[in-house]
Amino acid sequence: MAAAPTVPVIVLPSSSGQRKMPVMGLGTAPEATSKVTTKDAVLEAIKQGYRHFDAAAAYGVEKSVGEAIAEALKLGLLASRDEVFITSKLWVTDNHPETIVPALKKSLRTLQLEYLDLILIHWPIATKPGEVKYPIDVSDIVEFDMKGVWGSLEECQRLGLTKAIGVSNFSIKKLEKLLSFATIPPAVNQVEVNLGWQQEKLRAFCKEKGIVITAFSPLRKGASRGSNLVMDNDVLKEIADAHGKTIAQICLRWLYEQGLTFVVKSYDKERMNQNLQIFDWSLTEDDYKKISEIYQERLIKGPTKPLLDDLWDEE
Repeated sequence: MAAAPTVPVIVLPSSSGQRKMPVMGLGTAPEATSKVTTKDAVLEAIKQGYRHFDAAAAYGVEKSVGEAIAEALKLGLLASRDEVFITSKLWVTDNHPETIVPALKKSLRTLQLEYLDLILIHWPIATKPGEVKYPIDVSDIVEFDMKGVWGSLEECQRLGLTKAIGVSNFSIKKLEKLLSFATIPPAVNQVEVNLGWQQEKLRAFCKEKGIVITAFSPLRKGASRGSNLVMDNDVLKEIADAHGKTIAQICLRWLYEQGLTFVVKSYDKERMNQNLQIFDWSLTEDDYKKISEIYQERLIKGPTKPLLDDLWDEE
């Protein structure tokens, strides 16, 4: 068997001990249709060379991810916990200054880990503490004390519960607000980026501020949400054929060439492997021109019902 490809890493800004993050991670949001369990998928991914796993309290997968890491250590697939990079996200029910530290400690117990590599605020919204509900009922929303919550996250990093802290689904306007009082700036903003939602302004802002972007929905999946602007795109099919690659590989290579990090969601052994084969070839100038002409529309509009007017600040 060929040696697993090594995924390039970046050093996370403002992380404890200059923590390195592999640019590609495996997403673990559950899929009703998947026949493979999260635990088995994570184990398979470790065997293939993945070292970055993206979880969240709201996904209900932290236990499975933790079990897979424990098993990989026992089997000798990993020499130590430090060889993997684990991200989790705090749900909106815990977006209160006094619930952040206990929520992170709870995640660590569930994952059977002593520390996380990165903890994110899942959405810039707070609701009354309680059960995870999705979509979020707008009537449950309370004021989000961003400054108080961020102070508690900084405390988590100082306590060594996490190596780095960040956000998810933050607009430029919300990042500006956060940066105005943060002692430890966010290392990461995890947002939707794909060829159908390229996020140029947000990417430029984050680059200027030294915030790493992690792209979710990098292939813009979600057949339930209508036709796929990316995977069903004729222009991308032409580019893929010209390179002898899949459309998914073109999408991921583009993200990599933009200097982004990304989490891919596939529990399929073969596709997991294909997704790793993007580091030894390049897109052309002509490819870039075609990619820049793809119709742009946000796929993930928000976690609430009904949708909030000001979630994205019109960006």
